[in-house]
Amino acid sequence: MGLLGAFRRRSGPDAAARARVADAARRLGGFGPEVSVTVNEIVCADPACPGTETVILVMRAGDRSRACKVGKPLEAVTDEDVAAALRS
Repeated sequence: MGLLGAFRRRSGPDAAARARVADAARRLGGFGPEVSVTVNEIVCADPACPGTETVILVMRAGDRSRACKVGKPLEAVTDEDVAAALRS
């Protein structure tokens, strides 16, 4: 099993919360329409992981995708969490 096999997508995260976090990432990161931003909540089976976390994936043409992680469930993510994740 590869690294991604250790992760399981949590079923049914709230679409409104996902859109809220993606909008915050786009606004706080200053990303234009040419940058794709996706948000997913995952549960990590590795004991070293925080358990449920939110992953903000930032994708620009010609650049490597960047995964910004927040160690809490999607519904609990704040603008401050998004800003800190984008800085790291």
